[in-house]
Amino acid sequence: MRFMLTLIAAALPLCAGATITADEAKALGTTLTPIGAEKAGNKDGSIPAYTGGMTTPPAGYKAGDGIRPNPFAGEKPLLVIDAKNAAQHADKLTEGAKALIQRYPTFRMDVYKTHRTVAFPKYVTDNTAKSALKAKTLNDGRSMEGAHAGFPFPIPKTGYEAMWNHLVRFNGVAYESKYRNLTMDANGRVTLAVEGQSTQEYPFWDVNKPDADIFWKLKLQYSGPARRAGEALMLVDPLDIGSKERRAWTYLPGQRRVKVAPDLAHDTPNPGTAGSTTFDDTFIFNGAMDRFDFKLVGKKEMYVPYNAYQAVYQAKQDDLLKPNHLNPDLVRWELHRVWVVDATLKADKRHVYGKRTFYLDEDSWAALASDGYDARGQLYRAGFAYMAPSYDVPAPYTDMFGHYDLVSRIYSVTGFIAETGGLKQTKPLGDREWTPDALAGSGIR
Repeated sequence: MRFMLTLIAAALPLCAGATITADEAKALGTTLTPIGAEKAGNKDGSIPAYTGGMTTPPAGYKAGDGIRPNPFAGEKPLLVIDAKNAAQHADKLTEGAKALIQRYPTFRMDVYKTHRTVAFPKYVTDNTAKSALKAKTLNDGRSMEGAHAGFPFPIPKTGYEAMWNHLVRFNGVAYESKYRNLTMDANGRVTLAVEGQSTQEYPFWDVNKPDADIFWKLKLQYSGPARRAGEALMLVDPLDIGSKERRAWTYLPGQRRVKVAPDLAHDTPNPGTAGSTTFDDTFIFNGAMDRFDFKLVGKKEMYVPYNAYQAVYQAKQDDLLKPNHLNPDLVRWELHRVWVVDATLKADKRHVYGKRTFYLDEDSWAALASDGYDARGQLYRAGFAYMAPSYDVPAPYTDMFGHYDLVSRIYSVTGFIAETGGLKQTKPLGDREWTPDALAGSGIR
């Protein structure tokens, strides 16, 4: 790979709790944005300088509405990448994107003008400056402490630190959506894997909970398809996930009871995608980092899904999901700088992936793409998250994502909300709402 910026030194420890110095921290808000991205644009101007992001909703947005209008609806692609010219742009394409271009003649990437739209509330940027000097990883990088309501590692020294920024990425403190997860099989048939209500909270970002030892909570209540109506699921991830396990429960209406479900993690096939992805494919990566060694490779300019308002908020299901891949007319790609992190399976661990590469957006720390390889070293799955910042919060939103299985030729879309009311920011639920008893009450048909 030809990297655009200085590579991270190979001698840096993988497990470190290496904090940055006060002199390094001075770059935040000066040459770097408050959360660690480069303020300056690139040499040819194709990536502009960061000027604060988009904080003013476009005309047509109604306060409190879950559907966000596309602020760039009138723009036309600057470039179209397909099989004819992919080789000219190979250094800016993920391996997954290359494979899709090679495999499917109808797949293409419409590349638009780059807009650095990501923005955050002031308390996020203020607390990032504080966290940068105190945060550290523990347990070989798998746990984290010393940060709250700010990105812990805006100037990362290890792959674990970069991935922690992704795990606690800011989407808002609490939000809800009615969503669908869909799969497209090799014969061009769409199947509804699940439909339901998603409630997510990030106590890590709640300024009213400075002692929170949990960074993420998820509750799913399924309303469809009919065979799954009434089921429910709840996950709770601690900051000390390196020594403590994820807490997980499921409710099955046929049994009328809640069951502890410790297997809802790692490479367990995710029933929410009809088994077409793993639990730790969620949000491109999710959960504990105990199965892989994470190496921070460097930063690179890449074409990634970005400002994908049309796909996330405006698309009709039948228009978006086409045989073999999403409708290229509805997916917006832009050139952005991303942190590249390689994850290699540890010798004493098992997983369906032998190696994974993650691409983390420098402006938001959200993973926007991944390449997953099997034990033979062959490309197995390609993942993409469809960035559509919520300019009203402000917060980057990447909860619609999908994976292409390059072996079975199945692909999945998780978190489709355009036809179900969109995404709404909410207030955190009370602690009693995050108990197994509450899960049972919410899941009964």
